[in-house]
Amino acid sequence: MNQTFSVAIPKEVGTQQIPVKPLIVLGLEMLLALPIGLVLAKFHIGGIAWIFGGIVSGAVVLQTCRILYGYIPKPNRTARKTGMALVGLNVGFCVAHAHLANVTSCFPVFAFLTFFLLLCSTFIGYIYSRLSKTNLLTAMLATVPGGVGSMSAIAADYDRNVTIVALVQAIRVTTVVFLIPLIARVSLGNQVYPQTIPVKDALLSLEPSQLGLLLLALLFGGLGVYLAVFSKIPAGEFFGAIVAGIAFNPMLDWLPFLGDVNFTLPPLVNIVGQMLLGITIGEYWGDKPTFGKRSIAYALLSVGLTLVAGGLASIFAMKLTSWDWLTCLLVTAPGGSAEMILVALALDHNVEIVTAGHLVRLIAINSSLPLWVFLFRRLDTQSLEPT
Repeated sequence: MNQTFSVAIPKEVGTQQIPVKPLIVLGLEMLLALPIGLVLAKFHIGGIAWIFGGIVSGAVVLQTCRILYGYIPKPNRTARKTGMALVGLNVGFCVAHAHLANVTSCFPVFAFLTFFLLLCSTFIGYIYSRLSKTNLLTAMLATVPGGVGSMSAIAADYDRNVTIVALVQAIRVTTVVFLIPLIARVSLGNQVYPQTIPVKDALLSLEPSQLGLLLLALLFGGLGVYLAVFSKIPAGEFFGAIVAGIAFNPMLDWLPFLGDVNFTLPPLVNIVGQMLLGITIGEYWGDKPTFGKRSIAYALLSVGLTLVAGGLASIFAMKLTSWDWLTCLLVTAPGGSAEMILVALALDHNVEIVTAGHLVRLIAINSSLPLWVFLFRRLDTQSLEPT
């Protein structure tokens, strides 16, 4: 008894007090994600090869730590926030020159599509709750088209089943990120992958004259993220970075000592952001305990129903707008917002419309979550009361 007690205390304290371990794990994941992304890029997957490299790397490293060393790191939420900020900054630079005034006229359509998807998620969550015999709040967090990290964090805050929420969310996000580019590739051919991110250009194109502007852009993006988070804007890391990316070059034009500058982010920022997003998704895969066949089947069923709801929403979008089918599919796809905007960037297809649609949905989901949590917790309590 004494020996067991003396061994258990240092292990637990060491896990809590040494912040170096998560950094080592993240470093190993980044090092492994880079060659995997290189291999996938050789198969002409396009600009999203790096997010798949991160998914594989996160799952492999987390399982290796668990099996070989007995260390069980939790999915790195800070890495995901950093990845979202880097991706958001890159998105902001890409849509800065777009005709954003035309996008604002589509907000009623975005609002309708968001309401439809949230309504469908509510019904799917109810069905999943009844089949899997789990509580309504857990089922709702598992099936709502939000992010893996944010929904899992909310489940942990309210003492719900984090593993089930993370399982369903990870299956859905991974499926959508893989499926939509595949559909576009099969339907439209190689022209849907005009944007590639060559590693040589990404690593060697950092000219000394551009390095200062890159550091300034990262600092400006960090300021935008800080202000958005401080103002409690939903998905502040993503939204604040997008606004900062849009405003960066106009801000430089106001400075008299810089002159006419049209700075663009180097591809390395996009690569690192993609790998961080992919790593956090992969960590949720690697963090899964063994599930029974029935649990996996119910999770796949809920994901399938969510994909059907996204397909119906894309049909509505085609009826209500003049967008082509791929734009409608990207706008209504029930993936994580950052991941789906990355897919739109890789396909180089109406990025500003896809970005606006997913931002509206992201803000709506995060803004309405307190009401949803209150409602479903109340329904869970009532269902446990004796009749």
